[in-house]
Amino acid sequence: MNKYHYKCFDCGKSYDKDEIEKNLIYLCPTCGKVEKNKPLRGVLLINYDYEWIKKNHNVDEILKLQAGKFWLYDFLWPLDFTHSHSEERRDEESHINKVSDSSFVISGLTQNDLNKISLPSNCLLEYSFNGNNFFVLDDTRNPTLSFKDRASSLVVFKAMQLGINKIAAASTGNAGSSLAGICARLGLKAVVFVPKNIPDAKRIQIQSYGAELVIVNGDYDLAFDTCLEVSQSKKLYNRNTAYNPLTIEGKKSAAYDLFISTNGKLPEVIFVPVGDGVIISGLYKGLWELKELGWIEKIPKLIAVQAKGGNAVVKYFRSEKFVYKPAKSVADSICAGAPRALYLAHDAIVKSSGDAIEVTDKEILSAQKFVAQNFGMLIEPSSAAAFAGYKKYLSSKKLGSQIPLVMFTGNGLKDLSALSMWNKNPRSLVSKQAIQSKKKK
Repeated sequence: MNKYHYKCFDCGKSYDKDEIEKNLIYLCPTCGKVEKNKPLRGVLLINYDYEWIKKNHNVDEILKLQAGKFWLYDFLWPLDFTHSHSEERRDEESHINKVSDSSFVISGLTQNDLNKISLPSNCLLEYSFNGNNFFVLDDTRNPTLSFKDRASSLVVFKAMQLGINKIAAASTGNAGSSLAGICARLGLKAVVFVPKNIPDAKRIQIQSYGAELVIVNGDYDLAFDTCLEVSQSKKLYNRNTAYNPLTIEGKKSAAYDLFISTNGKLPEVIFVPVGDGVIISGLYKGLWELKELGWIEKIPKLIAVQAKGGNAVVKYFRSEKFVYKPAKSVADSICAGAPRALYLAHDAIVKSSGDAIEVTDKEILSAQKFVAQNFGMLIEPSSAAAFAGYKKYLSSKKLGSQIPLVMFTGNGLKDLSALSMWNKNPRSLVSKQAIQSKKKK
């Protein structure tokens, strides 16, 4: 059973799933708007029959699942599933449908296909900083080493069900390499538009997966707009963040993985690196669903952390006014002058009673170095920004006794140039004996 429809975040109008999906509609047909260097209007969200879910599934069933396999709770995803007879059987006492790894498959995919995009099941880690314990959601070990695999997997699955084999996306690096890698695993083609200052490691990763790479002579915002134009003219399926509703939907899986990994005892505060605003929007969507279903009582406070050189969400949170300014930071993954999901991100912060803070590039690099040398984890600057935000919040005494969670969304090997900023080039040492021996010869 899989009942869902699309609903506009701005005007609130609802649309039948067939109207949206069969016509490849991305934004609200009534008020959707794409403007140069501005956040999107008319972003579509996917809503399910939550009353039906509450009657047919319970919290204990979800907590028994394995993290990293979102398809196991099929009733919360906009995909077509083929159920086996075993799934149709109902428990005689509770009348609750049982979920199991072998009870169903996504139409058009095999179990092997699903296994190819599985995320690590042990994504929740615990550390201590200056005597303060905190948790980490570790997405640095995902199939292409970033959080973006959560969205790319769902987008690619939907494309396959729609009979589409070529997908385009704009990216600063992670979304592009994620799409390219997931497409390569499942036999599709990817076209990725990137800004000219993309880190070499991310560019090479995209190319290595066999994607068609298009470098635009500008920043990420220009890459986003160019990707839309080309996708429309060549009729490519578009993965652009926030523009495609499935990017927000895919990222909500982080909320469920946290819910499963903590046995339903979610942290009270979560630090989220924010660029375009889709990660925090997707995370909030999942948390909101958990509360809507009655499986949690309260949504954790979401703290949006941005680089000072790309702080549009922080500024909007403080003033509720958006003024475009080109973004520049060592944390390229969260560099967006015009966050496309700005209004959703702001909504997530406000409705979770959260906050928005900024950190400098110096603080980001310092945090990256600290995490590497004290926790043995190489994280990219965007993830380091989240940790830097946690450190700043901790020093302000705002956390109290609350044990927070920090999201590490990308592997440090994706940006070697950032690592080289605090790692000096080693010098070769030659012993005096070797020199003397060489002279004698």
